[in-house]
Amino acid sequence: MIQLFHVYKSYGQDSPALVDINLEIDKGEFVFLSGASGAGKSTLLKMIFAAERPTRGQLLVNGTNIAKLESRAIPYLRRNIGVVFQDFKLLARRTVEENVAVTLEVLGLAQREIRGRVFQILKQVGLAHKLHDLPQQLSGGEQQRVAIARALVNEPQILLADEPTGNLDADRAQEIVELIDLANARGTTVLLATHDRELLEQGGRRVITLNQGRLSEH
Repeated sequence: MIQLFHVYKSYGQDSPALVDINLEIDKGEFVFLSGASGAGKSTLLKMIFAAERPTRGQLLVNGTNIAKLESRAIPYLRRNIGVVFQDFKLLARRTVEENVAVTLEVLGLAQREIRGRVFQILKQVGLAHKLHDLPQQLSGGEQQRVAIARALVNEPQILLADEPTGNLDADRAQEIVELIDLANARGTTVLLATHDRELLEQGGRRVITLNQGRLSEH
């Protein structure tokens, strides 16, 4: 599903972000990615959905080599990838409903189906009552849940989540992880970046760690 072979990423000669990364994540796996700020977690996630390209090495997503992917093919790759960004990336002038619907509109679904699916996912994240609110009317935690709803509404093959519980209290964080668990149980492959020790210590999940751009597993 996701394969990295001797992947390097540098931003200039003296600033390596990732160093000789070798990693395989199988279809249906749920993997935690840990590491301190600046360790390279966000860079790794960005490369998987082709927002960044490897400097060297091979990165395959569903058999597609990201390093050789033409720009016009990137939207097709992303149709099967849900992404939760650290800074949400919500559209300020669109309502909660419209923000979540964007993913489905790109696929050309009928408006009736879009409305139904958006309402259901917002209900799951506890925000159905905020359907017509704008992002600036929401708390940071609510904005985070909208971002997660948008990432999951299309039932993607792969979910990449960058600190998805970072702005939430412990109870709400657990609810979000349970929601991601449900997506994983339905077949979505999950790579979740976090430095939340409580999440990492829940057990039963594979944990990989980045330290100054190098990968280790435990």
